[in-house]
Amino acid sequence: MGLSERYEEICRRIEQSKLHPDHQVTLIAVSKTVPVDRIRELYELGHRDFGESRYQEAEPKIRALPGDIRWHFIGALQSNKIRKIGEIFHSVHTLCQADHLKEFAKLGDPIDVCLEVNTGREAQKSGVFSEGLDNLVSSVLECQQVRLRGLMTIGPLTESSEETREAFRQLAQLRSRYPWMDWLSMGMSQDFEMAIQEGASHVRVGSALFGDRKQ
Repeated sequence: MGLSERYEEICRRIEQSKLHPDHQVTLIAVSKTVPVDRIRELYELGHRDFGESRYQEAEPKIRALPGDIRWHFIGALQSNKIRKIGEIFHSVHTLCQADHLKEFAKLGDPIDVCLEVNTGREAQKSGVFSEGLDNLVSSVLECQQVRLRGLMTIGPLTESSEETREAFRQLAQLRSRYPWMDWLSMGMSQDFEMAIQEGASHVRVGSALFGDRKQ
């Protein structure tokens, strides 16, 4: 199956998973390790939202590709890269430390941000725990260069679909504390349909689109 067929199939599955006709879902094509020509191929099919997780890899791609692409940063944040990320990305889905706000405050233009929540309390993952979320939200709202749009999580590394669904459900419940938030970024290649069924507004799909890639 080629890229165009995979793209059509994923779009079809997204539509079938929506909660209602007005449920808006943005497909973020995760293009880390994907060469520019493959990204351009998907762009030419009409896709505009792409996700990258490393600034060093993303920067030359962003410079080489059309300017109407919306780039989403989905990797771990490093303080010394935040200003550079803010210059070329349209959104960041992985803010989870108040300490990073001093770097965001230096940006020239505001940037859309999701707060990463560690719903499974997994030691190997980053993200704020649920009990620390209110304090982080309060800190972020004081930073004028950040537009806080919603919450993000990565599903647990498990074969249990119920554990995965519970993580997504928990994130949706946490977002309900903040009715002004409109983004719920959750779900990847293996579980994006479940995430949409639990209310995801953004799903991050890589291997199911581009095929297996080197890390």
